[in-house]
Amino acid sequence: MSAAQTQPLFDCSDPDQRVRGLAAAARAVRAGQLVVVPTDTVYGIGCDAFNGTAVRSLLEAKRRGPDMPVGVLVGSWTTIDGLVGTVPPSARALIEAFWPGELSLVLEHAPSLAWDLGSTRGTVMLRMPLHPVALELLREVGPMAVSSANTSGNPPASTVTEAITQLAGNVPVYLDGGPSGDPVASSIVDLTGPRPRLLREGGVTAEQIAEVTGQDVDRA
Repeated sequence: MSAAQTQPLFDCSDPDQRVRGLAAAARAVRAGQLVVVPTDTVYGIGCDAFNGTAVRSLLEAKRRGPDMPVGVLVGSWTTIDGLVGTVPPSARALIEAFWPGELSLVLEHAPSLAWDLGSTRGTVMLRMPLHPVALELLREVGPMAVSSANTSGNPPASTVTEAITQLAGNVPVYLDGGPSGDPVASSIVDLTGPRPRLLREGGVTAEQIAEVTGQDVDRA
């Protein structure tokens, strides 16, 4: 029996398995456990963003430390308003242009939020993925801390089987959304300064960001 066959794996191309899988994933997240979910970039390993113990378990499963903080996926545009202190006009413009999609925004998080995503220095990296399974789960459970479903130093998983091979034993629920295709990382833009700063160029280019925001884009 293969590793994939021994895991609690749900094929989301089958309507019945999709319903059961999303319900199982939601229960796991609410219980402080980890899940593997397909996204529009690569497969992600995720948990409740507000559960510090679960986030630490996520980092342990990936074999990495808090010096590489975890980003947060959201299920709608409006969720961001409850997570950050102030949403600058540049962020609104980029959200309208590229969400859901391959763009992550780094903003100062709301001081009232009690979460521990790693060494974020008062910021949070937010993205809304363009994948129906991920969006359905996020709309059910709320913001999730999500990182690529791989162990540190290995390539991100583009299939659920690759995720199982690297993370087996650490994740109780796997949602199979089929191959993600060629892994394309999201672009990461830091909006905490006076001008957008491109920390990583992925699915959205610096030129596209500059056009939408009307600002020059610095590069890390």
